[in-house]
Amino acid sequence: MPKDQSNESTSTEGIHQWKKNAPYKIHDTGKDFKVRYEASCHCGKVTYQLSREAPLDSKLCHCTTCQTQHAAPFQWAAIFHKDDINFTKGHHDLEWYDPTDKSIEHKLPCKVRCSFCHSPIMDEGRNMILLFPTLIHFKNDQEKKNFKPRCHMFYCQRVMDIPDGLPKWSGLNNSSDLIEDSPPEKIVELERQRVKEQDEKSKKDKEESKK
Repeated sequence: MPKDQSNESTSTEGIHQWKKNAPYKIHDTGKDFKVRYEASCHCGKVTYQLSREAPLDSKLCHCTTCQTQHAAPFQWAAIFHKDDINFTKGHHDLEWYDPTDKSIEHKLPCKVRCSFCHSPIMDEGRNMILLFPTLIHFKNDQEKKNFKPRCHMFYCQRVMDIPDGLPKWSGLNNSSDLIEDSPPEKIVELERQRVKEQDEKSKKDKEESKK
């Protein structure tokens, strides 16, 4: 995903400190970590589990960074908390790439891949992780349905049209414009929200000017 424009890359503490922190620390499965999904890279050297039944969000990103990094028209990513993942094998066989500085240092946000087959494992942010559902071994249609994309981002940068009726944002979701093929009711809802925010801002400005 595109970098957060308001923050610079953040170095992690200590060369081996990452092993002790989420999302890389090992969980004891059971009461504190209920396994709901299992996943692996292409070669199988990296495997992990997920404890959350459904992602916090699921998106299709059309930004040029995702296109280049995945050598694909767009990226399908599901957002999870860092504690929702448990690596069962191969977390020592991961490699990082910082797209901001174009370095292989573990600096957040960064891309995470298997160092053997180079399958993308996740995007690690400062607070969340973006996983790729195509690595998950879904046992039935309902599990896959839990990860169904909810919107498109950076649709202006797309290389192909996808007329699926999902909301299509020109940039980041909820902070850019809804464009082509977006549900009409979603566009109306967004416009109402923006009018409300503008009215609240105007009211606040007037109150401040009276002080």
